Amino acid sequence: MKHLCSAAFVSAIVLTAARPACADEVTLIAPGGIRAAIEKLIPEFERLTGHTVKATFGSGLGTKQQVARGEPFDVPVVQPPYPEVLASGHVVADSATPLATVAVAVAVRKGERKPDISTPDAVKRMLLAAKSVPYPNASGGAAAGVSFEDTLKKLGIAGEMQPKIKRAQGGAGAMTMLAKGEVEIGLTFLSEITDPGVETVGVLPREISTPTALVGFLSTHAKSPEAARALLRFLSSPDAAKVYVASGMKPGR
Repeated sequence: MKHLCSAAFVSAIVLTAARPACADEVTLIAPGGIRAAIEKLIPEFERLTGHTVKATFGSGLGTKQQVARGEPFDVPVVQPPYPEVLASGHVVADSATPLATVAVAVAVRKGERKPDISTPDAVKRMLLAAKSVPYPNASGGAAAGVSFEDTLKKLGIAGEMQPKIKRAQGGAGAMTMLAKGEVEIGLTFLSEITDPGVETVGVLPREISTPTALVGFLSTHAKSPEAARALLRFLSSPDAAKVYVASGMKPGR
C-alpha cells in the first residue's frame, strides 16, 4: 500500500478536515460480477477520503485462489463458499462484510424477440430451441458459468446442451458474441450485461439458479487497516447499495 503523505497535502488538510492527514492507496481484488458497481463507487470513495483505490478483477474461483495464496490485497471480495480463504489466515475472519448478490440473467440482441423465461420449463424450452448458447467459461473459474452449468444439471439437459454451448472469456465475451449476432441468446450475471448491442430479458428463476453473493474482507496484510476498513464500510453503505441496485444487483446478503 503506497504511502502518499506530503507536507503540502497535510497543510491542505487543515482546510479540509473531512479528509485524513495521510492518504493511502488501498488495493482491492474482486470477481468480475461486481466490477461495474465497484468502478462506479471508487471515484466517490476517493473524493470523500483522499485515499486512492487500485482494483483488480478476475474470475470468482481465481480471486479466491489469489487470496488463499496470500497475494497482497488489502480488501479481498470473494464469493461463498470460501473455506480456503478463511483457512489461509490471509483475511480477518470477523471482518466479513456482505456487499451484494447477483443473479444469472438471459440477454438477446437489441431489437430481437424476448423469450419466455418465467418458469423452469420455459427456460428449458428456450435453451433446447436455441442453436447456440454462450456463457462465461466455468473451467476458468467464472462464477456465472459455474452457476449456469448447475442450472443445466437441475433442468436435466446438461448432456443435450453440450453441442450448443459456446464458452466465452467472461461475461463481456459472451455479450460481445451476442451483440455481433454470432448467437441467439446469451447468459451471464445481470451486472455484466452492459453491451449497448444487447438487451436483458430477465434473471433465471430462483428454483434453478441461486444468486451469487459477494463478501468483502479486511486482509491480515493490510498496510493501512484503517483505510481498508473505510473502504469496506463505504462498499456496504446505503450510498453503495443504490449503485448495486442500478447495476443489477441486490444489496446485502
